[in-house]
Amino acid sequence: MATSTPTKPAFKPFVPTTETRPELSARALILGAIFGVLFGAVTVYVGLRAGLTVAASIPISVLSISILRAFGKASILENNIVQSTGNAGQSIASGVIFTLPALIFLGFDLEASRIFALALFGGWLGVLFMIPLRRQLIVEEHDNLIYPEGTACADVLIAGERGGSFASRVFLGLGLGGLYTLFQNDNLFALWPSQPDYQPDLGTQHLLKGSAIRADCTPEYLGVGYIIGIRVAAIMLAGGVFSWLVLMPAIYFFGSHLSTPLYPGTVLITQMSPSDLWRTYVRPMGAGAVAAAGLITLLRTLPTIVGALTQGFKKTGSGKAAAALPSRTEHDLPPIVVFGGSLLLILLMFLFLQFKPIPGAQVGALANIAAALLVVVFGFLFVTVSARIVGIVGSSASPVSGMTIATLMATAAIFLVKGWTAPAFGALAITIGGVVCIAASNAGDTSQDLKTGYLIGATPWKQQIAIMIGVIVSIFSIGATLNAMNKGLETFQRLPKPIVFSLDKLPDGVQNNGQFTRDHIAFAHGDRAVEQISNAKQYVLLNAIGSTTLDDGKYLYNPVTGQIEVQWIQGIGSEKAAAPQGRLMATVINGILSRKLPWALVLLGVAIVVVVELLGVRSLTFAVGAYLSVATTLAIFVGGVMRWMVDRAMLRHAAEKARLEHDASLALWHSDRDTWLAQHPDFDPTNPAHADDGGVPVFNAITARDVTLESEVSPGSLYASGLIAAGGIVGLLGVCVKLYEAATDRSIPRFSEHNPLHHDPVSVVMFALLAFSLYYFARKPLTREG
Repeated sequence: MATSTPTKPAFKPFVPTTETRPELSARALILGAIFGVLFGAVTVYVGLRAGLTVAASIPISVLSISILRAFGKASILENNIVQSTGNAGQSIASGVIFTLPALIFLGFDLEASRIFALALFGGWLGVLFMIPLRRQLIVEEHDNLIYPEGTACADVLIAGERGGSFASRVFLGLGLGGLYTLFQNDNLFALWPSQPDYQPDLGTQHLLKGSAIRADCTPEYLGVGYIIGIRVAAIMLAGGVFSWLVLMPAIYFFGSHLSTPLYPGTVLITQMSPSDLWRTYVRPMGAGAVAAAGLITLLRTLPTIVGALTQGFKKTGSGKAAAALPSRTEHDLPPIVVFGGSLLLILLMFLFLQFKPIPGAQVGALANIAAALLVVVFGFLFVTVSARIVGIVGSSASPVSGMTIATLMATAAIFLVKGWTAPAFGALAITIGGVVCIAASNAGDTSQDLKTGYLIGATPWKQQIAIMIGVIVSIFSIGATLNAMNKGLETFQRLPKPIVFSLDKLPDGVQNNGQFTRDHIAFAHGDRAVEQISNAKQYVLLNAIGSTTLDDGKYLYNPVTGQIEVQWIQGIGSEKAAAPQGRLMATVINGILSRKLPWALVLLGVAIVVVVELLGVRSLTFAVGAYLSVATTLAIFVGGVMRWMVDRAMLRHAAEKARLEHDASLALWHSDRDTWLAQHPDFDPTNPAHADDGGVPVFNAITARDVTLESEVSPGSLYASGLIAAGGIVGLLGVCVKLYEAATDRSIPRFSEHNPLHHDPVSVVMFALLAFSLYYFARKPLTREG
């Protein structure tokens, strides 16, 4: 006799499939577009500075619930459209900042039209290629692929529909974080120092000289550290400590007696500040470390990638039957949109490469068609991989950078075979890799959004349209923010010793980019401009990439004196916006095409990663920490410490509560045993886990209880999201102020550096107070609000 296996009950979404509620409304699209612009800009700002991005879907959902509620009762499906539209800005920005800043490091300008086109192509590819995968990944594998961010976002939306209120905690973080940044940011009021700095030089042997201990005390770093947690933050700080307190003092110790500059430096080591040592020697090591760690991560995930592709090709036809289903929740955009849109993007990519080529990398029409097809092939490959991987590990752990490196290496290898090794072809490779990276990044977040929609009962085609609209809208703020940061954070520095140069005999790796086009430039001393030049057009602009004579970067040459007198440090790539992933991509491309990297330093970074891997630590986080300034990693670590303290406090509270419950239970046991036994029918006096030798119930409640620590929808995470948004928004306001000052030669009123609060200890105290506010509000339950 055959036995029948019990069938699992069919999944039922929060909103029944037979019920129709307001969804793709004008107000939802407008609000989502505003959030897309806002969070796209914030992601660019925070990502370039911290090297990390944080998912925006949950804070957007929380804010949407509160805002739409103010305009009357809002549907949960409308709130879902808001977060889907707005989250597109964050996902596109993540892909952009991982790749396109490499154009700056390769010596090219960030043209707004190029950013717009590449972000649009990549963003729409990510959505279009995800559409035929939705039924297989989201519906058929609902029980296997968790999609953690998407599930958490659905929980927030359902709680908001049932009357939960979270928005006040986000607004509180926005308010306090914004007020703090207004007085802390150097570009705004600068009441106290933004970055306390201690540079050791101990004793007659100058112990630890060349190192620095500093922290960029911003609310966005504090919030990022809280969300990523103590372990990741500690590993990042370990990388920073290794670079700034081990490598840099060692470089100074061994190089301080040299009478000539040590390659790739162009000045004596004794004349270098800690920032100079970091920029000249540590960054190449860090880039090698990040590249090696990225490749190791890619190799580690190869089985998952192969499995994702295998499953994808096995079930490619499963979406055809879905079109015949009448259910509202099964209607995707039709296949004609997917195939027609893909063909249109191939055509647009070809036209863009043909009529808007990288200067110096003009190739034939056939090569441009091949490049467009290459983008689509790699795009489909890694969209499939990304959409499946984020279902298992989440968007933050998806190896998008590793997939991009694989694309760049394959593209650069083709260029090398063709003999296309000029720097312009490196920029062309970044163009191809950038579109693929943006597509993979957006596909991961799109799959999270579609999971949210599946759980709450959204209409897929409406959600897909909302995401595509979010892509278009958010691109404008992303490109503007990139260029604003590059210009607003730039500095001009006089070289300690001008370099005699001949324009007629430029050394290898140095290019003459023609006359400098600006009238005025200001030389910075610390964070304040102290010297203005009004005849800057007299200079000739030189660009160095892979030169043995000059550090990589841009320089101003004075034809009257025959000397290079000024170094132009771009905002992106500086210590304030290090853009580690962009530097990594440029390092990979430049290493393959030019083969002129400081390989000794790069390979040292690779060796460091091998050591870290042998110690059993995931090396990518350590490598990013080693590349970034310790000012970044130390501030992020403080946020991680706050998370650890909150977790311990919650555990103590849970233990105390469980102990009180146990004491009350024992009192009932002694006073009315029959009632107690009726309440605990599973009690077994012979089980040591239930009772002691005398048969009395033992205290084991804390291990049996479901003690929930911090999650993505906890009070602390919501407050931290507000801090991140506040730091990004007000920080961008400071960048705009600096651009205004540069354009008008006017300065906004600021506190003097001689005011009584402008001291490093004050900065430390104020940051500690902000950290305490995070600790305090993270422990205050949400249920007491609203």
